Amino acid sequence: MSWKSNIQLRDLADNQRLEFTCKKCGHTRYLKATDLLDVTGAMYLYLDEVESRARCNQRGCGGQGRLALEQSSLSSGFIGGMA
Repeated sequence: MSWKSNIQLRDLADNQRLEFTCKKCGHTRYLKATDLLDVTGAMYLYLDEVESRARCNQRGCGGQGRLALEQSSLSSGFIGGMA
């Protein structure tokens, strides 16, 4: 089980974006969680189900891709050291 099978679309913040990268052509696009929630019944989908249904929107490609959560500047890790 991965982290994608533990998080549903409804668990994401309204301003959260998902990065979709096509495995076939390498095209990257961003999907907003609010746009995905507009689809009927999508709020109960887990991210691994969203990933398996998503397709590349580049002309003639239509390949499958992988999803990643976009890292915001507010969620940066601890940077520092001992004084």
